[in-house]
Amino acid sequence: MVPRTVAVVGASSDRRKFGNKALRAFQEEGHRVIPINPHEAAVEGLPAYASVLDVPGPIDMATVYVQPEVGVRLLREFEQKGIPEIWVNPGADSPELLAEARRLKLNVITACSVVALGRDPNAY
Repeated sequence: MVPRTVAVVGASSDRRKFGNKALRAFQEEGHRVIPINPHEAAVEGLPAYASVLDVPGPIDMATVYVQPEVGVRLLREFEQKGIPEIWVNPGADSPELLAEARRLKLNVITACSVVALGRDPNAY
């Protein structure tokens, strides 16, 4: 497996939240993980960024753990940053978000990114 740069959008310091569980799961798999949350200074000891646009360098993948109405507003930032793969996790999707993602021609996967790693999110 080649390590990737993964932005966890909606990363949280609350270890019960999926935005935290995903961050730890991707980190344990050896990926470079970047927490994205405008309300957190750091998550799990990693500096957090307010937006993917604030992250220096490319991002290989974003995994999204925010409410759909927030996610819709972030799609344009994902497009601007040129993120080639965007995972919209259960609870973060909506018909409006998916329609806008299609309109922007973004590569959106609607599935649990932690499960796709072969891990059980409830184990965290």
